[in-house]
Amino acid sequence: MHTSQTDRRYTAFVVVLLLVISAFVGRLIYVQVVDADRLNALSTQARETTRTIPAIRGNIIDSDGRILATTVVSWDVNVDPKIVGPVVLTIDGEKVAFTKDQMAEKLSGILKVPTDVLIEKMTGTSRYANLKKSVSAATFTKLQELNLPWLYFDQKQERHYPDGAVAGNLLGFVGSDGSALEGIERMMNSCLAGTDGKETYIEGADRIRIPSSVQTIQQVKHGSDVVLSINSDLQYSAQQEMAATVRRLKADWASAIVIEVATGRILAAAEAPTVDPNNPSGVESQNRSSRIFRAAFEPGSILKPVAAATAVDVGKATPLTQVIAPYSLRMPWGERINDSHQHAPDKLTLTGVLVDSSNTGLVQLGGKVSSKTRYEYMQKFGMGSKSGVNFEGESSGLLADYKNWDKMTDKTVMFGQGVSLTPIQTAGIYQAIANKGVRLSPVLVEGCVDSSGTLTRTAVDAPVRVISEETAATTIDMLEKVVEFGSIGKTARIQGYRVGGKTGTAQIAEGKGYGRLFAVSFVGLAPVEDPKYIVAVTAFKSRTVSNSLGATPGFVSVMKQVLKTYAVPPSTTKSKKIAIRWK
Repeated sequence: MHTSQTDRRYTAFVVVLLLVISAFVGRLIYVQVVDADRLNALSTQARETTRTIPAIRGNIIDSDGRILATTVVSWDVNVDPKIVGPVVLTIDGEKVAFTKDQMAEKLSGILKVPTDVLIEKMTGTSRYANLKKSVSAATFTKLQELNLPWLYFDQKQERHYPDGAVAGNLLGFVGSDGSALEGIERMMNSCLAGTDGKETYIEGADRIRIPSSVQTIQQVKHGSDVVLSINSDLQYSAQQEMAATVRRLKADWASAIVIEVATGRILAAAEAPTVDPNNPSGVESQNRSSRIFRAAFEPGSILKPVAAATAVDVGKATPLTQVIAPYSLRMPWGERINDSHQHAPDKLTLTGVLVDSSNTGLVQLGGKVSSKTRYEYMQKFGMGSKSGVNFEGESSGLLADYKNWDKMTDKTVMFGQGVSLTPIQTAGIYQAIANKGVRLSPVLVEGCVDSSGTLTRTAVDAPVRVISEETAATTIDMLEKVVEFGSIGKTARIQGYRVGGKTGTAQIAEGKGYGRLFAVSFVGLAPVEDPKYIVAVTAFKSRTVSNSLGATPGFVSVMKQVLKTYAVPPSTTKSKKIAIRWK
């Protein structure tokens, strides 16, 4: 009886044991065979890490290849203390074992950090410790060559502007997160930014990356370079001159634009105050962008050559057309138009009207042209439209349809009131006159250069024939007389060169009327016999000089530098004889 019970118990135990073993075997077969693929995928997914490979932002360079904006790459050197241990390195073909302390000493020589400091950071159970921040590419390469399993790096990018504030108003800047916030940085972001890459890899149980598991799922595409038309040396000197102009005139701001007549290329677009993109918060917000493209205001008398050229082009006047210009001219509806200063009635030619900058003379001669025609010419000169540079936040100025002009505006637009222009639009008008009557879209950004060196040029608007070549030459001759005989124009002379240009003293609109301060300007071209360059200088709200005498010194300084920079030979011809008065 006892034996029989023992046998049954033994048999039951064996049966249970076999059942348990069978269950384990079955489960093992299921795991290793039937469900192996799914479980392997889950395991891999749990250990798989995705890493972003940051694209490096492209450079912004000037016309001579000088870097104005670049990206400095550095690396933070980190360690995982929990897995730090002895390593075996291959040195001169031989495998050499290093203890943790010996490795710390070796890293100390590379990082220039005391060994005991490194040992302390490399010890413990945490999964992260920073050994040093922002090491150079050379240091990063030395560390990477060690191939230490417990050392890893975080790449950092910092935007750097080597020339500081030079062209700062144009370049713009980026935020701490690398996002483009202003200027060309933002305008050309699609070229500069590039595309981040991505890679995946599998970590082992010790959190060390398994080299054979690395897979690139998106190739990094670094940013391309942007090439500007700007000559940075010329930009620097023009900025210095504008800073001096602001100080001398106690003005809100001043600007100088240099345009190459035959191409429309902007060689300098200088402003003061401006911004150092390395520290944009160091200046007030209104000084962090470009007023040359964004600030629109009534231009005043520098617009008079448009009305004069229009009258000549449609056959309503010549440089010698006569007019009697009083100080004050009563309009048929009762309002008056005045000149800037008291004088007896002057017998002026159209040329003399520009030389003396007579409002009363201009409205009589320019008024021979219909409002519709004058409006159409103003449009062709680029008024009321953006320049074509496509600068961020660029203003189109204001040119109301002639059908909406009241009786007074119909007259005042001829001498720069009732309309508004940006400095770049004003410079563009004179470029058209100097370029034999053809207006070109100004060029600030030449294009985008990819990694292969291929330049994709920036699209530009088609050239516009504004006035005939003959009219353009005639207008230039009249502008030369402004510099020869104008009371203020004379101060724009440059020894050895024939210079043409126009003064401008514009009232600044405030509320429903005008304030007591002015925008003073001078726009000129040289040399007259074959115009190569336009220089347009404006000082806004001058507090010490209320006329264009505030702008001509800046014009002369900048134009002299332009002629010197591009080795323009002195003039060898003389100006035409054109009467400015009649008897």
